[in-house]
Order: sequence, then C-alpha cells, then structure tokens
Amino acid sequence: MSHSWSISDAEAVVMQVLWQRHPLAAEDVFAAVAAHSGWAEPTVKTLLNRLLNKGAIVAEKEGRRYLYSPRIARTQWVQQQSEGLVDRVFGGRVAPLVAHFSERGKLTPEDIAELKRLVQELDDEG
Repeated sequence: MSHSWSISDAEAVVMQVLWQRHPLAAEDVFAAVAAHSGWAEPTVKTLLNRLLNKGAIVAEKEGRRYLYSPRIARTQWVQQQSEGLVDRVFGGRVAPLVAHFSERGKLTPEDIAELKRLVQELDDEG
C-alpha cells in the first residue's frame, strides 16, 4: 500500500533522530538536533507536532511527558523520496539519473562496480 508522507527537510532531520533511536522525549530529540541545527526547543516541539499530525510519528504518554517513535520506516520514506525525485526530474527513468551523476564525476569506482553488479543481477534474472 502506498502512502505519501509530505515530510519537509526540517521534519526529516527530526525523523532521522527518531529512526536512529526511539522512543525519545522531546528534550532528547532537541538535544540530538540542537548542536548542528541551531534550532530552539519550541521549534523542535513544533516539528514533532507536525509529524504527529501527519501520522509519521506516534506519541506515548509516560508520566508527565510524551515519548515519540517513528510510525513509518526509514526505508519507506527513502523509497518515496527517491521515486519522487526520479519522477519529477528524470521522467520516471533511472538511467538518466545515473548518467547525470556520472557526467558530474560523482560516481566513485566503488559506485560503478556496484552498478555493474546490479546490472549483471538484472541480466541474470532476465
């Protein structure tokens, strides 16, 4: 089943923290993102509330605080993001995406070896 979670870049930062470790209280999420984001705690709480409203995370009451956990798997989100990029920018085709990174010198020898292995697996299946 295909869900579409429209998660902003800022919300994705909060999700990354929760995917790494959960459940977490709001202050734990804040501590994890504050150093590199420069956000204030109310900003993090706003992002948590937005994610709750979108159904991307759940909150469980523990005493006087809430503990947050992801409701969607990181793999689901990555799949949605990557499919969205390929659809929007490359007309739904993966080959032009790979060509784009190749032309810009963004593919390492390891990347190229992995792509060759993947293509070989596709050939073997066909």
